[in-house]
Amino acid sequence: MKKILMASAALAVSATALYAAGHEERYVMITHTQGTDPFWPVVEKGGRDAAEDVGATLEYNFDVSGDMAAMAALIEAAAASEPAGIIVSLPDAAALGPAIKSAVADGIPVITMNSGLESSAELGALMHVGQPELDAGVAAGTRAAAEGVSNGLCLNQEAFNTALVSRCEGYMQGLGQELNMIDVSNDVAQIQTRTAAALESDESIDGVLAAGPHVCVAAHAAIAEVGADVHLSCFDLSPEVINLIESGDVAFTIDQQQYLQGYMPVVVLHLYNNYAGMLPGANIPSGPGFVDASNAASVAEQAGVNR
Repeated sequence: MKKILMASAALAVSATALYAAGHEERYVMITHTQGTDPFWPVVEKGGRDAAEDVGATLEYNFDVSGDMAAMAALIEAAAASEPAGIIVSLPDAAALGPAIKSAVADGIPVITMNSGLESSAELGALMHVGQPELDAGVAAGTRAAAEGVSNGLCLNQEAFNTALVSRCEGYMQGLGQELNMIDVSNDVAQIQTRTAAALESDESIDGVLAAGPHVCVAAHAAIAEVGADVHLSCFDLSPEVINLIESGDVAFTIDQQQYLQGYMPVVVLHLYNNYAGMLPGANIPSGPGFVDASNAASVAEQAGVNR
């Protein structure tokens, strides 16, 4: 009996190995930032988990400077290596579009994710996985207005990123006011300094939207520094943001489920490459969803890991 079980186990291992070898694909994921933002390691984890699940390999690349020309060069280098597919965030279609179009022209399937929904199809990408950012911003602004905000300020850490601009524009639309957005950079110290200065220069500001989780934490510090009474809301999750929600210092955050943004493109490319061009019939929206005091505890263990 023991020999039979051992033989069965060996066959199972062999079958798994044969499946993986028969379906081996190499995908390249390129994003526009990583090191300063707790958002992107979750995206990367989603992609790596998906690659393991389908028996593929995943290369993850980003340029630490966040420079769009450097990111375009990464896309060109990835295409030259002839992968089975490229997954790319698209914060600046004008800067990245030529590299993406060139990859598509070379026969490499491309899926955009996170940012760039409005430009994805025209560049030849198969589809987009991400959150409709303008709609998410409107939802945030509408809720902030219902919670008493009358004069809002939006903090954008990446002025070049069209997705973050859309968040801010939507927030202001939801509040029913003209765009009031400042570039706070990705440097936490600068975020706090610039936010504090903005609040001190206009004491009528009673609502702040932070377009990223590290921005949210720094904005909270700025609000405390100047002693302002401000409604603070955010985009995306991190353990620190969850703590601020649970302490009552942040009203809510918009969860775009970035793990899905890493995971789903790999799965879709695998299906496309192995099942005669199989594709979903539409883009995949990964959000938005609200996390607030009512549900923060339930996602706390996932924040910064899978959410």
